[in-house]
Amino acid sequence: MRVLVGGGTGFVGTALTQLLKARGHEVTLISRQPRPGRITWDELARSGLPSCDVAVNLAGENILNPLRRWNEAFQKDVLSSRLETTHMLAKAITKAPQPPKAWILVTGVAYYRPSLTTEYDEDSPGGDFDFFSNLVTKWEAAARLPGDSTRQVVVRSGVVLGRGGGAIGHMLPPFRLGLGGPIGSGNQFFPWIHIQDLAGILTHALEVNHVQGILNGVAPASTTTNAEFAQALGTALGRPAFIPLPATVVRAVFGRERAIMLLEGQKVVPRRTLATGYQYSFPELGAALKEIVA
Repeated sequence: MRVLVGGGTGFVGTALTQLLKARGHEVTLISRQPRPGRITWDELARSGLPSCDVAVNLAGENILNPLRRWNEAFQKDVLSSRLETTHMLAKAITKAPQPPKAWILVTGVAYYRPSLTTEYDEDSPGGDFDFFSNLVTKWEAAARLPGDSTRQVVVRSGVVLGRGGGAIGHMLPPFRLGLGGPIGSGNQFFPWIHIQDLAGILTHALEVNHVQGILNGVAPASTTTNAEFAQALGTALGRPAFIPLPATVVRAVFGRERAIMLLEGQKVVPRRTLATGYQYSFPELGAALKEIVA
């Protein structure tokens, strides 16, 4: 199939592109800079959707970039990088003379309210209690297409773990030095997914015609707490992992609103993802981390 990927040059996009090409699909990326095999967002706005069987959007400014202060300007970047690109792609799909068979968007589990007791699946309510849950609601609304000529799938991703980038990239240096540990209390749930499985779920969604609606992009071992994650990462590295990162430090670095994403978590289960027939490569945390730090 011919697959168009917005934001395909990032961490997840690179893994997805590799998997799609390995499975014989043809990939065109949408990026800011023109290059062979790519189109720019300006070209998309000007000339409309190039001929494709599936469109995927992964675009979005890195929310947890510790080098960016959590101020109004950065909040605007976070919003516009997701909403504008999604809206632009949805509009191009609606106007296309031959719309793609499927349209897939990746959002986040921040849709669900943090809780130490509630378990969330794809039908659970949410999306209306803070900046990030509202962002997911607006983001998914921006993707909605009229009619049903194109299959629509939304994957709400957990924390993506993989070699050479993402969340692990920031964690490894202190953990390798034996200075790692839980964040805050460590009791909060840590919904995670191996990057191979996130790319796998997206590929499954575009290849299997009956997949549609919301899928939770998290590993089935959803009961992992932050403290258990820290312990497992320490074990994978052969290092102790008991020095906690105090909540006050997290708030000072990331700002109060963003710190919630690290200090509070959700117990999310991929009920519908499993029901579609997707088989995880890394359902368990220990094996996932072993592969990443090997």
